[in-house]
Amino acid sequence: MITGILIEGLIYGIMVLGVFITFRILDFADMTVDGSFPLGAAIMAVMLVKGAPPAAALTAAFAGGALAGLVTALIHTKLKIPGLLAGILTMTMLYSINLRVLSNRANLSLLRIPTLFTRFSGFAERFMDPDAALVLLMLCIVLAIKVLIDLFFHTDYGLTMGALGSNPQLIISQGMNPDVIKTSGICLANGLVAVSGSFAAMYQGFADINLGTGMVVSGLASLMMGEFLIRSNRISLLTLRVILGSILYRALMYLARNYGYYINMTANDFKLVTGALIVLCIVVSKKELCPRFLQRRNSSKRVKEERR
Repeated sequence: MITGILIEGLIYGIMVLGVFITFRILDFADMTVDGSFPLGAAIMAVMLVKGAPPAAALTAAFAGGALAGLVTALIHTKLKIPGLLAGILTMTMLYSINLRVLSNRANLSLLRIPTLFTRFSGFAERFMDPDAALVLLMLCIVLAIKVLIDLFFHTDYGLTMGALGSNPQLIISQGMNPDVIKTSGICLANGLVAVSGSFAAMYQGFADINLGTGMVVSGLASLMMGEFLIRSNRISLLTLRVILGSILYRALMYLARNYGYYINMTANDFKLVTGALIVLCIVVSKKELCPRFLQRRNSSKRVKEERR
């Protein structure tokens, strides 16, 4: 149970990192995630079936996701279409593209195809439990991705990208093109989402055309739940709480799947539960922010009165 939750939480945590970049860093509601996630799974499955090494398949999946993000960014920046609509358009077009990648099949099985997971678990089963080995493997991969993201956002370009979401006028005043920075951020985010989809395909043993349905909603739920675990503005802690939020969300979904029948809950109710979690997180966060805002406003009023 715990190993399954950890594996799924870490796999989908990579996707939530991508949602974090677009939703929190860039302040861009990107619906491309629902299309780029199955795109990464489809690319991974097709390349593994054709005998490509997992490293090459992961690289191709990242490139495919980044290209999907590039399409969304160009539709938004060049055609001046709102970001939400641009993401929906790309997500819709990706459905047909994903079918093309899978050779017009709805799914592709990997049960008899050697993957990174089967190879590593087969090697490590002499020393530890196969599921524990997969947890260790995913933990190393996710931590490596997290460290790379942390290092990127400590660079000048990463700091500029971080400032873009909160103050675009500052970027323009510095003589930089905000469209280029936003485009690179969207490409990076969707590349991570596609990588997450490729790992999900290897773990589940198949790639499916509907694998990304509701992925944005679950990513937002994981992101907001993680924000209640750790309160900080440091990028290293921000990315850490994203991963922890993903694990917590998968744990709640596991409890709903296995014990939801006590309250007559079925798999059809998971989307309802996810939406309710997001609404609850937003309401709670507003209640916490309002007293702080009122306190700062009252203190500023006192300072003005004292100056008078």
